[in-house]
Amino acid sequence: MPGGLTQVAGWEIGVSRTLPLPVAAVWEFIASPEGVALWLGEGVRLPTGKGESYVTGDGIAGEVRSYRPGDRVRLTYGTSIVQVAVSASGEGKAVLRFHQERLGDAEERERQRAHWKAVMGEVTDALGGVA
Repeated sequence: MPGGLTQVAGWEIGVSRTLPLPVAAVWEFIASPEGVALWLGEGVRLPTGKGESYVTGDGIAGEVRSYRPGDRVRLTYGTSIVQVAVSASGEGKAVLRFHQERLGDAEERERQRAHWKAVMGEVTDALGGVA
């Protein structure tokens, strides 16, 4: 099976980065309107209740599958599923992960890899350029 292709989730991509910030600080930003604008789209309010829906400025609709404050949010994004998670990685460090599954094919996977890497760069810059 090619890299990035799973039997259960189809084509998927994950991007992560360890940041020298506490989990709470990273989560607070990523769930804030400023943070959500970077990964979900400008003007999108992140719903927090299971089954709550949203629509991006590009017209992509989705709904929350799960929301655990300070930990992760999992939501549908069109026909795919996106998960944003923050976890501890030693004293005062957090790992931020973007994961997307149920992508259409290898080409879409590569497009989304570039997208999530760019988003990670924007988030890092917004958090003060920490890396």
